[in-house]
Amino acid sequence: MANENGAPADLWGLFDKYAEGVKTIVEGAQADTGQTPKEVIWTKNKAKLYHYQSQAEKKHPVPVLLIYALVNRSYILDLIPGNSFVEYLLNEGFDVYMLDWGVPGREDKDLSFENYVLDYMPRAVKKVLRNSGAEEFTLFGYCMGGTMAAMYAALFPDKPLKNLVLLAAPIDFAPEKSDLYGLWFSDRYQDPDLIMETFGNVPAPLAYAGTATLRPVDNYVGAYVTMWDLLMKENLTEGWRAMNKWANEPVPVPGAAFKQWVVDFYQQNKLVKGELMLRGRRVDLSNIECPVLNLTGEKDHLVFCGQAEPVMDLIGSEDKEFVVLDAGHVGLVMGRSAKKDLWPQVSNWLEPRSE
Repeated sequence: MANENGAPADLWGLFDKYAEGVKTIVEGAQADTGQTPKEVIWTKNKAKLYHYQSQAEKKHPVPVLLIYALVNRSYILDLIPGNSFVEYLLNEGFDVYMLDWGVPGREDKDLSFENYVLDYMPRAVKKVLRNSGAEEFTLFGYCMGGTMAAMYAALFPDKPLKNLVLLAAPIDFAPEKSDLYGLWFSDRYQDPDLIMETFGNVPAPLAYAGTATLRPVDNYVGAYVTMWDLLMKENLTEGWRAMNKWANEPVPVPGAAFKQWVVDFYQQNKLVKGELMLRGRRVDLSNIECPVLNLTGEKDHLVFCGQAEPVMDLIGSEDKEFVVLDAGHVGLVMGRSAKKDLWPQVSNWLEPRSE
């Protein structure tokens, strides 16, 4: 069958797919992400505290506060309807909040982990408790957000902190455990003072470069191989569009926080050694005595199991569990594997500890 110009319909369909593929490469994937209804209940500088809305009955009085990394967008936890960890927790009857760090401006180059852990997080916690009417809360940290959550829990270990959930959270930054990341951030290749003097904030492409180059074929080529494969077979799925959009929207990192991340964590491994100081306060992980769920992905190429597991021997908690799932860094929180493994694992663990 031919169209009005005499060309076969399937040929025109192929042209349409090619045009869509080229447009996606040039302009980036378009997707409506972070759709779960929410309201902003507190702000500080660029940071926003979201309270998610749901028609589902709230079964658990202990609210959950989600913390994500500084380098990427937090909507990975609320990707699209049907593929959203936030949506799942709401449907399970949890009261869900998220602290979104926002996008720093040039004026934010001096923001450090002291600011985030000692100023932003405690104030956000107070707002969560005031808004929910609860006396305790669960802190859930993913990736760098998990490292920050562990630091907070070590510095504020008493009530109102009830539970701590760490997901793909690097704790031990020894070179032999961080693989190529340790090499990338070593003092041979990274001079954070020079980067700060040059840029102020670390530009998103530079901050994300270490992550992308760990798996260059997958990150620079693989996504578009998958795109063409999906286009030729059917159409681009909304899930692929949303993930591609997220992967290509990294944010700059405040220079001071980046310097700490490189020097204090990767180069000197101070957190595990008990030498990390935030405004004169030592971050002692043995102070953590609340129930702890620590989850990691066996296929995670960003945060290795060997980086996440050591916290289990450092914390003082008696109620603690370490779980290794068959997933990669992002597959832990979205997609088929997450729906089947991680989401129920978190819900089942939290349920009896959220009363």
